[in-house]
Amino acid sequence: MIKIYHNKLCSKSCAVLDLLKSKDVDLSIREYLQDVPSKDELLELVTLLQLKPLELIRRNESIFQEKFKNLVLSDEEWISVMLEYPILIERPIVVKDGEAVIGRPIDKVITLISED
Repeated sequence: MIKIYHNKLCSKSCAVLDLLKSKDVDLSIREYLQDVPSKDELLELVTLLQLKPLELIRRNESIFQEKFKNLVLSDEEWISVMLEYPILIERPIVVKDGEAVIGRPIDKVITLISED
């Protein structure tokens, strides 16, 4: 099973979803803006991605620039920020067999789904 954390308004996310659909894989689509991941899910994603929570945040988003740009927060606080403002979560995230990648560039997803 391959899971994509998807934003249908993001062209990069849509491109990754199209790629996954073309590969005839067992696919789970999570539109994370409507179905926000839980705190435990976000913690699992940062672990799988081998990132700090701040590294999973889209820092160019206006909400980040307006509210968080100059703040120094703990990892747990950044997780809380993503829970409150899921638009800040980097996208798309693709998970397969206990591994995850951010689908930028799309080659990362191709490598992930090709591994067997």
